[in-house]
Amino acid sequence: MNTDINETSEAQQATEALKAKQPERKGRTGKIIAAVLLSACLLTSLGLNIYQAVVPNQKTADFIDYILERIAEAEKQENEYIEDGFKVGGEYEIRSTTHISDAYKSGDESQLSEEDKETLKMARDVLDEVIEDGMSDYEKEEAVYKWMVKNIGHGRGGVISRPGMDRSAFTPHDVLSSRGAVCVGYATTFRLFMNMLGMDCHIVHNEYHSWDLVQLDEDWYHVDIYSDAHGVLYGNFNMTDEVATNGHNWDESALPEAKSVKYSPAVQNAVEVDGVMDIPAKLKESLDGKSATLFYKFKEPLSEEEMGTADFLVNILDTVLSGGLLEEDSYYFRASWYPSEQEDSYILGLLLESRNSDEETGFDTDSPEARQIINAVAEAFGLDPAMLGGDSGSEPGVDYPIDDIIGGGDRPVTEDVVTWENGGSVIIR
Repeated sequence: MNTDINETSEAQQATEALKAKQPERKGRTGKIIAAVLLSACLLTSLGLNIYQAVVPNQKTADFIDYILERIAEAEKQENEYIEDGFKVGGEYEIRSTTHISDAYKSGDESQLSEEDKETLKMARDVLDEVIEDGMSDYEKEEAVYKWMVKNIGHGRGGVISRPGMDRSAFTPHDVLSSRGAVCVGYATTFRLFMNMLGMDCHIVHNEYHSWDLVQLDEDWYHVDIYSDAHGVLYGNFNMTDEVATNGHNWDESALPEAKSVKYSPAVQNAVEVDGVMDIPAKLKESLDGKSATLFYKFKEPLSEEEMGTADFLVNILDTVLSGGLLEEDSYYFRASWYPSEQEDSYILGLLLESRNSDEETGFDTDSPEARQIINAVAEAFGLDPAMLGGDSGSEPGVDYPIDDIIGGGDRPVTEDVVTWENGGSVIIR
């Protein structure tokens, strides 16, 4: 009988050990341990006395060994996740910057290399620019995020390589000095800023992409600045795991769970409306020809029928915004539902990316200079300017060198009526 008690105790201890080792995550490791735990619980619940009647004592010992072996396997799998030292795409290494953020917080940079001192100075200058007294951690995070979206890679859409531009920058030093970056550069630079501000931050990665997981209060949020710098503001900011899985994949067992929506942009920036029919007018008021992310929350949770109405509304908006029906503006448009803090209630997010390339190049593509360039290229290659985005059926009426356009010198104004063989005509000034 004592043997039974001892073996029962050992089985229970193994089960308790397994419970203690079970991670909070819902990923692969969690599933493995949950399955083993279920087996252990089933065994102990049947009662070892019954079990001993049909299975030799050695079987119990073997089962305990099996549980402990699976625990060791799960731990090994979890510990395989590498943050610093991992190379995304086999090329861009995630490098630690803890020594730089520690120097910022302590005020002692004597142990830093010259390059790290330069990194610290550039990062400090950014924080001095965007951080104000009295800001909450969320406001600080948002300020850094907006600065990076605007200044790292943004406006560098030109196809001509310029001195100092490094599109392969992956360390904070190179990112802040060249203002260009690959995804690892965005992720490590944002982590450096967060650590300097006293916030915990991990870099999440798979084999080909990386982004950040930042802690606000006691909760975690995904932030993918690389995607937003090449898309729309707030498109990938402070996401939950559920939202992040739309476009991202990672080893969920190795990192904290992100499930809070408190600091999501949808919750923080949503405009309240009475119902779906209020959205068109609200949206029109907000359009200014630039990229935007707009969020709308409803006073009462939408019914299934109203959700269907919202889907139809989004389809019509897509036709208007993306289909060329607007005279001046055109957008890449998508919509998403975001969880709200209210149970069984969602926030509608409308993400609009302007097709106007002015935001990328700083050049007015509707200017006379732009039309002259299009016409010059069309004439050289025997093409209709409309094929290049110019006026349909037009032909260049240039009587001054293209260098004058680029140089910005004084130019004569000409007016010619050009008639094409198909009968179309246009006045060129």
